[in-house]
Amino acid sequence: MFSIGALAQETGVKVPTIRYYEQIGLIDAPARTAGNQRRYSKGHAERLRFIRHARELGLPLESIRDLIALSASPDRSCAEADRVVRQQLSALRERIAKLQGLERELARIAEGCTAKRVRDCYVLQALSDHALCADEH
Repeated sequence: MFSIGALAQETGVKVPTIRYYEQIGLIDAPARTAGNQRRYSKGHAERLRFIRHARELGLPLESIRDLIALSASPDRSCAEADRVVRQQLSALRERIAKLQGLERELARIAEGCTAKRVRDCYVLQALSDHALCADEH
């Protein structure tokens, strides 16, 4: 059994986050001692590690909730889990493409600035006038 502080250390999830996950139902409420202190089990630690890893991979809490519910039915098809991950992968690829476009534009702006004085600075001009950008972003 873990105190909330020990659980936080064990899982790398901060105490307020553990309380939040409990509040929104991602983890079950823990047993309490006679002194009303929370006592978490190994199952809580495993669930928190699952949630933490899923969050690190960018999964939204609602998707994590769906995956947790799915894991409660081990004989079901994993097609839904696959769908959730593929949806996240697609969203991630879209974000990467957008970030790559932003990278190109910022590099173009930075390379376009050859001025010696602020009054002639292309960086400031480009940031002030979206029409100077090469692409839509």
